Formats: sequence, structure tokens, C-alpha cells
Amino acid sequence: MKKLLLLALLALHCAAPARSQTVNFTTEEYPPFNYRDGKAIKGATVEQVEKIMADIGIDYAMEVLPWARAYSLAQSQPMTCVFATAHNALRDPLFKWIEPLLVDRNILITRKGSGVVAKDLEEAKKYIIGTQREDYTEMVLREKGFTKLDVATDFNATLRKLLGSRIDMMPISEIYFEKLKTDQPVEMVTMLSSQPMGIACHKDFPSDLQARMQAALDKLIADGTQKEIFLKYGLNLGN
Repeated sequence: MKKLLLLALLALHCAAPARSQTVNFTTEEYPPFNYRDGKAIKGATVEQVEKIMADIGIDYAMEVLPWARAYSLAQSQPMTCVFATAHNALRDPLFKWIEPLLVDRNILITRKGSGVVAKDLEEAKKYIIGTQREDYTEMVLREKGFTKLDVATDFNATLRKLLGSRIDMMPISEIYFEKLKTDQPVEMVTMLSSQPMGIACHKDFPSDLQARMQAALDKLIADGTQKEIFLKYGLNLGN
């Protein structure tokens, strides 16, 4: 009996570190959703993640990386999650999901005065479209038959190319576009896609922890906190 008790205690001791592991979050530079402000990481989706983790009382770390790197780590490293990640059919089996941090539509935009006109996606295919490596918009564009793609490392690099007349159009969150157009000479061309954006965690992420995070996010949505966070950043969720 003593031997069995000792083995049981040993098993619990070995299991404890896994339960107490830190959740590692990766994200990209994509203001006002997620961005660096000095040494701090801020943004409308960042605040939601912070509130989720505070609610469930789990330690976490967060890092801003180029999107391809952020996305890859969530696929290869246990206890790692990447946000805000578009949930589509291709990505669905690759991760465990907590969503939505927002439900967004993506549009194709151009710089004002560019002369770029396209009434639909077929007409848009004749232009050079900029996007980011491993970003879901790259997948969407390829799935829809776009071949003239300019793939950069991050969103800001793509935006600089657009404003510098090095590309004709780029996809962007419709929510973010409403804010961007107040600061930059850009305009909408046509609609690209619509999708939920969430937290995508490694496929071996603990299911009980996933459920607790989802419940915390559900509460943020139900009590209006999510909407308040977006309004704080000058964004309108449209609901």
C-alpha cells in the first residue's frame, strides 16, 4: 500500500510542472490590434488576451515577431498560441481555437490617385497585390487565383510599398482601414473575404485550458468589454 501511495504521489509531482507551464503568445506588428509601444505590447486584441489570462489566473508571456515566425512557433512549440489568426478551412485542423477576438472582413485598397480600378476580384487579378508571408491573406489570394503577388515580411513593409507606388493594391482589415484612411492617402477598391479572427494554439494545447480561455472570451463578448476595447482604439465592430 505504501508503495502504491508513493507511486501516486510521484505521478502527481511529475504532472504538476505541465499544469503550471506558461502559455507563450506570439503576435505581429499590426496596429491598432497588436503593436509595440516602447517595451510594452499594446492593442485591441492584446488587451483581450491579457484580460482572458487574468480571468483564468494562468501565467503567460507575449512576443511581437514577423508574422511567418509567429505563426510557425504556434505550430511547432507546445503551449504556444498566435493571434489574431484568421480561422479558415486550411488552418482549422492545425490548431486549437479560441475565438472570436473579432469578426472581420478584408478589402483590397490602393493609394489615392493611383488610377487602380477593379469592380470585382477578377479585374483585380491584373494588378500587383502586396501581402505578408504566411499571412492568411496570402492563402486567400492564391486560392482565389491571384498570381501577381508581392510577399513581404510584415504589414508595415507592405504598406510602405503601397504608399511608395511599388505595388498596386494590398489586403487589409476593413476595421483597420476605417482608422488608416484618416492618416494615410488610401481608398478601398473591392471586397476580398470575411472571416473570424482568434487565438490559434498548438494542436497539443491542453483542452481544459482551451475551454477556460474560451469561456473567459465569451464573457468579454457578452458583457460588452470586447466592444469597449475596440471603441477605445477608435474601431467599430459594427454590432
